[in-house]
Amino acid sequence: MNIFKTALLIAAMTALFGWVGLMIGGESGMIIALIVAAAMNVGSYWFSDKIVLKMYGAKEIESGEIYDMVRELAQRAQLPMPRVYIIENPQPNAFATGRSPAHAAVAVHTGLMKILSAREMAGVIAHELSHIKNRDTLTMTITATIAGAIGMLANFAMFFGGSHTDENGNRTGVNPIVGILIMFLAPLAAGLVQMAISRTREYSADRSGAEICGDPEALASALLKLESGAQHIDNEVAEENPATAHMFIINPLHGRSMDNLFATHPSTKNRVAALMEMAGKTFMPDEGVLNQPRNPWAR
Repeated sequence: MNIFKTALLIAAMTALFGWVGLMIGGESGMIIALIVAAAMNVGSYWFSDKIVLKMYGAKEIESGEIYDMVRELAQRAQLPMPRVYIIENPQPNAFATGRSPAHAAVAVHTGLMKILSAREMAGVIAHELSHIKNRDTLTMTITATIAGAIGMLANFAMFFGGSHTDENGNRTGVNPIVGILIMFLAPLAAGLVQMAISRTREYSADRSGAEICGDPEALASALLKLESGAQHIDNEVAEENPATAHMFIINPLHGRSMDNLFATHPSTKNRVAALMEMAGKTFMPDEGVLNQPRNPWAR
């Protein structure tokens, strides 16, 4: 099903790319845009994970506490060992990327490592491994790359006016209203696609991640801490590249945490409530970060 959704996503993105090209440069613009889209699709499939990791300055590690935890949880999830990366960023967050379980990576921020206990960290890593196991990472990473490209194409329309030559050799330009629509609707359409994908998949990854680590409450506690941290600490790279926001376990952008159509993630309170229900307990929002009993993951 995820492979079908990925193919559908690529087709939709390609069509949108072609439409923007048509508006900018007529038939010749559409052809060029489709050629660029085809190249983007191929490049996104093979290199999107490397593009995103480089964008965030991720550094691969091959030993240490985090590496050992990823290895143990990957074995529990019956997954190949993914590559493990650390990102020097004060905002507590994490994401997974890669075109398949055999070519996957887990990246965690240094800010996350500073505020989570070992069992909470295990919950976060299990969540990311769940995205890998469900093959969410292919769709999420390709979406980030193509959505960013569509946004740049829309900006190109704004700066270059979209004039082209018609069949009679006359120079024509895009109606100013159409130009404005291109500028706003193209990235909006790409954003809506990525939002729809991310919102439904976070609940699924929370559940299966809790099953992998065997501790729904730890993941719930981690989500509350991460949301609080993300609300107070900027992620400058994410703000500059909002098309990647849906990849993170917690939305790295400010002012978008509400569970509505324009959020990249579901409400954290709703996610925590679902995890607590899974643990057979009721979440009281006023309690703040949960108090949990110790388990084998605890320090």
